[in-house]
Amino acid sequence: MVSPPADVDAVADDLYALTPGEFTAARNSRASAASGSLATQIKALRKPSVAAWAVNLLVRDGQLGQAVELSQALQEAQDDLDAAELTRLGTQRRALVAGLARRAAELADAAGTTLSSAARDDVEKTVNAAVVDAAAGAVVLTGRLVRTLDANGFDGAPPDDIVGGSVPGVSTAAPGRSRDDLAERRRRKAAEAAAREAQRAAADAERELGRLDERRAKRRERADQLRERVEDLRAELLRMTTDADAADAEVARLDDEHERLAERSRAAAKDAERAAAAVPGDREAN
Repeated sequence: MVSPPADVDAVADDLYALTPGEFTAARNSRASAASGSLATQIKALRKPSVAAWAVNLLVRDGQLGQAVELSQALQEAQDDLDAAELTRLGTQRRALVAGLARRAAELADAAGTTLSSAARDDVEKTVNAAVVDAAAGAVVLTGRLVRTLDANGFDGAPPDDIVGGSVPGVSTAAPGRSRDDLAERRRRKAAEAAAREAQRAAADAERELGRLDERRAKRRERADQLRERVEDLRAELLRMTTDADAADAEVARLDDEHERLAERSRAAAKDAERAAAAVPGDREAN
């Protein structure tokens, strides 16, 4: 399909800013005021669904720029096969998509139209498609959606069947990197991951070494205390051994003196007995 001239896009920008209820009358009026092929092209512009109109409001509100940036970051993470980054971005994407869908509903309410539950779901799917697919994001950011997108993108439909007017610079598939570029990026990411792991291992080893040094210092202090106690006990044992030896020597001396005194006592007793026997009076009395 040949893209219509830019003049149709200018008219379409105005028309798709209107509510769906205002669209048809305004489009016919603009077509009547035009002439030739431009009038035909304007007349061919299709009325947007309520959900598509709400997404167009969101684009005009400037809320999808962050989503497009996240789409690029998500593609980088997919190319790099970075699981941790994919998990983080996936959580961020879900929160962002839900927030943008709520904002679209608020804008529709402010314009006098309340979105049904089904329309809210369609808005969320379209915003999600814009986040995960660069081509879908470019289509959504025209602000001229005629119908919403599937959560995964175009669902087989050509972009110019989804947008009123032209779709500049959009293809159904985002340009990919060459195989060599991807291989080099993955090698670099693997090397960076290995470097981070080595740094973590070094930090863990440093912490473990610090804990070991602390335990070793405490054990050394305890060993020093025990050695001091052993020296004290050795000195006390030496003193007590010396005192015991002196006591043993004193006991031996006293034993010798006791033996001498006992011998003297026995000798004195015998002398006394002989002396008593030699007393004359005692014999005559007998």
